Amino acid sequence: MIKKDSADFSAVKTNTQLMGDENFAYFSPSEQLKTMISNYTITFPVKGVISDDYTIVPHGSATLVLTYDGANLHSQIFGPSSKPYFVGKNANACSVIFIIEFQPAGLFVFTGTKQNQLMDTITSFEQIAPRLDSSIKEIFCNAGTAEELLTRIESLLHCSQCGQYPAEFRLAVQLIIQSNGNISLKEITEKTFYSERHLNRLSNHYLGFNLKHFSRIVRINKAIYLLHHTSHSLDYISAESGFYDISHFIRDFRAVCGVTPQKYRSNMSDFYSAIAKF
Repeated sequence: MIKKDSADFSAVKTNTQLMGDENFAYFSPSEQLKTMISNYTITFPVKGVISDDYTIVPHGSATLVLTYDGANLHSQIFGPSSKPYFVGKNANACSVIFIIEFQPAGLFVFTGTKQNQLMDTITSFEQIAPRLDSSIKEIFCNAGTAEELLTRIESLLHCSQCGQYPAEFRLAVQLIIQSNGNISLKEITEKTFYSERHLNRLSNHYLGFNLKHFSRIVRINKAIYLLHHTSHSLDYISAESGFYDISHFIRDFRAVCGVTPQKYRSNMSDFYSAIAKF
């Protein structure tokens, strides 16, 4: 199994490293998988670095998490979420964590599972895709370096695609992301030639929730990006993210993240938000 002293993040040539240090690294997928995979993460938790309150902010898609605590290997799917996940205590109990973060609707391509069945759940991946789960675990257990792990995982995923969603639905998702969640359903229906009712039926099936809810998640993630990368006022961030006024911004932010934007800004190291989706 991959270990910290042999992982050698800097030697990875097959995948671009997005960010990291000696204890963790985020990697982008290959071009062929970018519409389905957001990024991969390899982490060697160090006590005191990850807060016990570490929280994952909803980002509109599923995440596969493999954890090893020195004795037991587990694989879990965090389904599309409408609320934050608190993962710090569990993460700190592990010696190594490997994460595959999917793009919105990306998990469906590999499992064919209706995403609304996974909404706000944490499920054993073995229950959803036993063969794929077994193969991923085998690679995770036997890879000696980060590059070997990523190369073998990507090869497996290339061969494991078993479903696809309509091009019109993919366009609807892209339009929402490109507009930072600030496009009306009327505009989407005009561009996709699908009715609002049919688009929301597809959205629940492939994404896990309707397009209006997804748009809100995208707007909030835009605001989170601005909170992380600028010192602008909340009024500015609210307007830039497409909210009608500051009160609507604070209300929606709290609904998605569990805290106000002020509290989020004061404790940003306690939160993880999407780094390669929006």
